[in-house]
Amino acid sequence: MLKRSLTVALALFAILFLITACSNGASGNEQTAEPAPKDETDNEKKTESVSKQVQLPQESLQKKDSNDSVEVLQGVLNQIGYDIDTTGTYDDVTTWAVTDYQIQQDNLPVTGVYDDATKDALKQSLENNASIEPGSGLEKSGKNSDAINNPHDILVLVNKDHALPEGFEPINLVVPDVRFPFEDFLPKKQMRQVAATAMEDMFRAADNAGLELYAQSGYRSYDRQDAIFAANVREHGEKAANNVSARPGESEHQTGLTMDVTSPDINFKLTVAFGKTDEGKWLKKHAAEYGFIIRYPKGKEDITQYQYEPWHLRYVGEEAATDIMEQGITLEEYLG
Repeated sequence: MLKRSLTVALALFAILFLITACSNGASGNEQTAEPAPKDETDNEKKTESVSKQVQLPQESLQKKDSNDSVEVLQGVLNQIGYDIDTTGTYDDVTTWAVTDYQIQQDNLPVTGVYDDATKDALKQSLENNASIEPGSGLEKSGKNSDAINNPHDILVLVNKDHALPEGFEPINLVVPDVRFPFEDFLPKKQMRQVAATAMEDMFRAADNAGLELYAQSGYRSYDRQDAIFAANVREHGEKAANNVSARPGESEHQTGLTMDVTSPDINFKLTVAFGKTDEGKWLKKHAAEYGFIIRYPKGKEDITQYQYEPWHLRYVGEEAATDIMEQGITLEEYLG
């Protein structure tokens, strides 16, 4: 009896063993056929990894800056497709790369300056593993020093030796919300957005100081400058005309970064007497706080090759404007 019971127990044990083995085999096959779903946070982790690896500079950077932050920026530009030397100096090539990148983005101010908006755009490009085609926005400059290859740069030097391309028209021309001595819309009311915003801030400050500034003449096309110069030649002769007005392509007004200003005290004219008005004196002291310089200062005619023009304001950004006005130098001297 005991022997029979033992035999039955062994048989039952064998059956249970086989059932368990089959169950495990089936489970193994199911795991092979249906792999576990991919972790949805994988991409987020990769993005976080990229962000941790690349710390974009926090401060604003522009041409002539030289520090470790510039070297980091140059490395980031190389990471998204550019091929520039990581020298740590914000040179013409770095300015070109930043400008080219800005042109290729939607709604990004095109200035050649590394600012908060550009930093945010670069961060997105890195996180999205985006690739940029260098030169598709702005062709890389050549070796001809007489030709301006990056007219979008807010520090672009325009003078009798450096001319703008005939077909160049600034991006984002707008009419600043400031006073003009005329009501009709004319193209000369326009400035580039970055300069227009700064001019609005400056005019508000002048208003608070009890002054009456008026904007008189901003953007001029190549063709318009050609007509103005030709008229001055007919009236004064070519030599005299070349001292008081620019040849087409050699006018800063074509950049969209310049505005001639005036006041009621001189009947809204553009004359050296403006420098002696309260408005003219205030501008000489405060224009740099808003990124503007008096482009053709008194006593620098041999460098600028133009007469003293206290009414001619040029936007270069606060950093450069402060250095230029505090040192009493010209843009030519600042850029070397």
